[in-house]
Amino acid sequence: MLQSMRKHAKYFYFLFFLVILSFIFWGVGTVDQQTSVTVAEIGKEKIDAEEFWRTYERMRGTLRELYKGQFTEEMEKNMKLKETVLNNLVEERVLLVAAHDLGLTVTDKELQEVITSDPNFMRDGIFRKDVYFRTLELNRLTPEAFENMLRRQLLAAKMRQLIASSVEVNPTELKNLPPDPAQADAARQSMLMEKQSAAVRSYVDGLKQRMNVKVNTDILS
Repeated sequence: MLQSMRKHAKYFYFLFFLVILSFIFWGVGTVDQQTSVTVAEIGKEKIDAEEFWRTYERMRGTLRELYKGQFTEEMEKNMKLKETVLNNLVEERVLLVAAHDLGLTVTDKELQEVITSDPNFMRDGIFRKDVYFRTLELNRLTPEAFENMLRRQLLAAKMRQLIASSVEVNPTELKNLPPDPAQADAARQSMLMEKQSAAVRSYVDGLKQRMNVKVNTDILS
């Protein structure tokens, strides 16, 4: 189990952002902004307690599925799941600010392509407007609110991708790859993902030092 944890921990960073993109339907829009507690402020961006707990529970559910019901409280503690979720949410906001500063945008066409390819809005493999509107209604979301949230998530992902695209694996780092082509490719991809996540975190850490970032860690206890 420990070996499995170490193996999956390398992919947790990327798993988190896949979850972020997929969790939008999970009760968003029901928060009373007047009473919601702010757990982090990144410039003008805020993360409230509702968003934190929603993301945390979604990540726990994903990890339970990943470990096929064997994900324990001890494993969660060792993984520092709450701290990791909060740090990644802060990172996402920092990237969003950076994307705005660079003038990056998500076009209407890009947004439309993501929506029309989402299985949540399909029947028999085809996007249907009536399913789209009904799904949003069931989740107490207006199309405008949903599309604004999705656009923000896509913009942060675009910024992350921009940073990651500058990262390459040095040929000297590939000398000890396994002889099996499939294993070698998997090792190469793993190495690249680790370097990309390190590059994004380094970029974000540099920005955070210049930004007004406030984090309320009481929520982690």
